[in-house]
Amino acid sequence: MFALICTDKPGAIETRKANRDAHLAYIADTGVVAQAGPFLDAGGAMCGSLVILTVDSRAEAEAWAEGDPYARAGLFFDVRIEEWKKVIG
Repeated sequence: MFALICTDKPGAIETRKANRDAHLAYIADTGVVAQAGPFLDAGGAMCGSLVILTVDSRAEAEAWAEGDPYARAGLFFDVRIEEWKKVIG
């Protein structure tokens, strides 16, 4: 499994909102997302994303991240991809 840890660009909430439906459709269509959800800032506004992928390689995780409509729209300031091992849950 791989975790995508994404930080939105400052002031990009409208980009996030405009691409949310396409992002959610991409998650559903690709079938490799085990868990996902937004990070929230101190005021409760969405400011990033955590996506856990069930893929076999970093290359597959990178390809998924590049195809994400949020990434294609330029939402993210930073994207980290970390191999992740599920222990609990």
